[in-house]
Amino acid sequence: MSSLLLSVKDLESGYGKIPAIRRINLSVEAGGVVTVIGPNGAGKSTLLNCLMGLHGGAGSIVFDGEHVERLSVEERLDRGLCLVAERRELFGSMTVGDNLLLGGYCRRRHGRGPLLADLSRIYGIFPRLQERRTQLASTLSGGERQMLAIGRALMARPRLLMLDEPSLGLAPLIVDEVFRILAELRKSGVAILLVEQNARAALHASDKGFVLEAGEIVMSGSSRELLMNPRVEDVYLGASLNELELPSDETTPESRCSQCR
Repeated sequence: MSSLLLSVKDLESGYGKIPAIRRINLSVEAGGVVTVIGPNGAGKSTLLNCLMGLHGGAGSIVFDGEHVERLSVEERLDRGLCLVAERRELFGSMTVGDNLLLGGYCRRRHGRGPLLADLSRIYGIFPRLQERRTQLASTLSGGERQMLAIGRALMARPRLLMLDEPSLGLAPLIVDEVFRILAELRKSGVAILLVEQNARAALHASDKGFVLEAGEIVMSGSSRELLMNPRVEDVYLGASLNELELPSDETTPESRCSQCR
């Protein structure tokens, strides 16, 4: 039987006097996949940043039975929380291999052997990264950068992997690949908290979903229930298909071609 890994109660945060999220209550089971959907500006990224300790907030965050509200980012990472940010935050002047090794920095005390074994494991999940291991991260396509960002996070051996808009700006074929990878990670037992505007793909990939609007959870339930909910269908599912077919403005025509290779 699965056990509760993350429990968030009455989480609130903002920027100055402007509230961003209010009274957030959600949970993630060990090995489960939970998605948070909602429009731009709803507070989805703020939520993940608060959970990772990158942004301050008030409320209760319990991870594996321990209150982590006052822990630093490094301490949360050491306990198994890991965030892949929307902007991926790669080191463009470093090679793919070095970016991955840097992801395992928090585990350096275990020695180089386990780190190299994890590197081999990541290359098994992402064969394209092994092919590009000596390339600079700045030379990768958008899809490859997303794979590298996820792979670098997995080098920390997270118990809960949080993903902020992993399909953002990617061509449809690469979006499919990203969600295929998430399905594989699910089989490995890694719990996932997914923030995503592509609501249909996110709900199909998850067990449970939350709808965040104007900083508040307005709806929650099993992913199946949300997929069948008329309001979710009208407001989010049709829009998510359009977003899937039209990459964001940050993706140039040239990069779209390179991402589909």
